[in-house]
Amino acid sequence: MTTHSFLFASILCSALMGNAMAMTNAEYKTQRDRISGDYKVNRDKCAALKANAKDICVSEAKGAEKIAKAELEAQYEPSPRHTEQLALAKADAAYDTAKEKCDDLSGNSKDVCMKDAKAAHVKAKEEAKLARVSMEAGTTNAEKMRDAQKQVNTAEREAFYKAAQERCDSLAGDAKEACQKEAKARYGM
Repeated sequence: MTTHSFLFASILCSALMGNAMAMTNAEYKTQRDRISGDYKVNRDKCAALKANAKDICVSEAKGAEKIAKAELEAQYEPSPRHTEQLALAKADAAYDTAKEKCDDLSGNSKDVCMKDAKAAHVKAKEEAKLARVSMEAGTTNAEKMRDAQKQVNTAEREAFYKAAQERCDSLAGDAKEACQKEAKARYGM
């Protein structure tokens, strides 16, 4: 190990250990209270809005709160599980807001919007799971990583296939049939 490598490894270990111990219990509680206060302020801003704009605003406020809480947990107690929960909080927040935005649409456009939102959500969730498995397994368990990657690929492919099928539903006749055939070929269904 060169001097530079050793120095870099020492700094990295110190930084990681520092992050794990950087926050006291009192600081943690203060940050949790700040997050709750921020949520209330953001939600109160939504009161002036009407209809779906208000729903979108509330969804964004709730999402920001969930993400902030997950970030706090990941900082307070770093672990693969908390890292995954942070990624899931981000995925859930984006999905919930995307669904609210889809409510402004109607018919097939709304259906396609919902399927696209679901596909993006599935992809984000599966990637979060894969990242956790990767952190837990490290480089020692290639079989576990291959299995996790296979599950991720299958779930993502199915979600995107459903979204593609929904797009095909807006077509008719030969165009619809060609669209469905192309979707099956593209996603291996």
